[in-house]
Amino acid sequence: MYLAELTYKVIADTDISLAEAAIRVFTEALIFNGNVLGREFPTAWQQDRFCSRVVLPAPDALQPANLSARARSAEQQLMAAGLAYPQLQLLGIDIVSQHSNNNVPAALLLFTTYSDNCSPLRNLANLAPVPLYQLQPAKDIDHEALIRWQIQFQALDEVQQQQLRVLKKTAENSLQHYHSVLNRQGRQLARRISQRNVLPVYYALYSGSSTNCAAEPTKPCPGCGSNWRLRSPLLQLFDFKCDNCRLVSNVAWECQTP
Repeated sequence: MYLAELTYKVIADTDISLAEAAIRVFTEALIFNGNVLGREFPTAWQQDRFCSRVVLPAPDALQPANLSARARSAEQQLMAAGLAYPQLQLLGIDIVSQHSNNNVPAALLLFTTYSDNCSPLRNLANLAPVPLYQLQPAKDIDHEALIRWQIQFQALDEVQQQQLRVLKKTAENSLQHYHSVLNRQGRQLARRISQRNVLPVYYALYSGSSTNCAAEPTKPCPGCGSNWRLRSPLLQLFDFKCDNCRLVSNVAWECQTP
């Protein structure tokens, strides 16, 4: 990932609230198409310009060809707010983010955790994040539905990871129950992306706790009931993989031998 600065030069009469609103609408359009990562974009007013710090998945993320129709429309609205088109300056590699690669994936994996600041779609071969703007979205607008699913997943994951947990079972059940609303949404998004991009898209089903650790290694696929245990873990993370249901998962973390 790359840390970058977007500079919006003031070219006509404006005020902070008007400029802030236009910058926010434009940046959110970039976020929902995967051109910009994360949800925070600190912005400073510097007399004749506004400067925002953002994280990009790749150096070409803001090339015009990679923008959604929504982002292009929001970019035009900057002019109405008295701002020029943003000027991009790459500041360098972001050392605290996961890094994408440009290899064309043979298969994708929908996978995220509370600590990630990257695309929720990964290359199934190496777990490298795949920039969303490189893919056809589930709908014709952008990837907003996928980003909003990721936000909810990460929020629940963070809740259930805390030492003094509130809503422990509510969060964990949403994450690991195959038929939870969250996991149904995720699998549906994976299917739509698979259809639009003619690529297999697997869904990573989280497994944290279990009522029967002895039975964990032989638990069947929750989708079709088949034997889906792998001889060796996939990506050193996933003990199970069902090609029929396009599902991967793990032996519950609390049942694994340290």
